[in-house]
Amino acid sequence: MASGIYHVPVMLQEVMTGLQIDPSGMYVDCTFGGGGHTRGILERLGPQGRVFAFDQDPDARINLPEDSRLTFIPHNFRHLQRFLRFYKVPPVSGVLADLGVSSHQIDEGARGFSTRFDARMDMRMNPSQQVDATHVIETYPEERLHRLFEQYGEVTNAKTLARQIVAARQQGSIAGIRAFRQALYPVVRGNPEKYFAQVFQALRIEVNDELGALGELLVQVPDVLAAGGRVAVITFHSLEDRLVKNYFRNESFEDTPEQDLFGRSPDRKLRTVTRKPVRPLPLELQENPRSRSAKLRIAERIGITQ
Repeated sequence: MASGIYHVPVMLQEVMTGLQIDPSGMYVDCTFGGGGHTRGILERLGPQGRVFAFDQDPDARINLPEDSRLTFIPHNFRHLQRFLRFYKVPPVSGVLADLGVSSHQIDEGARGFSTRFDARMDMRMNPSQQVDATHVIETYPEERLHRLFEQYGEVTNAKTLARQIVAARQQGSIAGIRAFRQALYPVVRGNPEKYFAQVFQALRIEVNDELGALGELLVQVPDVLAAGGRVAVITFHSLEDRLVKNYFRNESFEDTPEQDLFGRSPDRKLRTVTRKPVRPLPLELQENPRSRSAKLRIAERIGITQ
């Protein structure tokens, strides 16, 4: 399958510009996917440059180019430092993460990411993991369902939704997408497609522990970047963007910087490059509508003073 069909890289030129590619540098692509961003980096590297690409989805392997400068790591990016140490990688020039679901995952009906297909409620980015969306909707207690739809999907009637799921599963299996949608229709608020998009987002985040993995990635980034190295993160919803924005600004996940008992902030390791997120240009939005919610934020590793 061609890379462009598998997944169109979002804001490719903006990412390449933001990373300030050094031809002899080492880079990490935390979300290889269709390989578009990795190819963009490789095209700008000389023979000494290297890319280390992570992806937990085994389907991503079909997009690997034959390039000796590329090392593929088939694991979740939350293990960033562990594998860079394993490969004895020195501090790198740049780190990239393009978060969210790839076009391939959405369009592959059997993966259960999209409401457009009738398949098992799955949504695992790593198909080898045990917990899938069916496990969540058929076993989680009502209060836990309420919390995840409220926090991860920002569903306005999350409590009613959770109660409806518990009642529906007592009547029979709701493991299929069509059965799940039909069971929920009585409580849908507003536009059904938007409502189900929020519900599916919440389930996907829960199944893949997306916010937990992102948080683990971000706290590792300053220690893998060389002085002057850059990190670029593309997010697709407000929960991700808030984490990235706060960490780049405050090096914590709170809205205000951490301080010690004397009101002093710890030494900063990152400097925010993008005061406001970069958004796709109109032409890209026209050619790739799935990029419409994308936001790119960039930060730079502050040089270590002696």
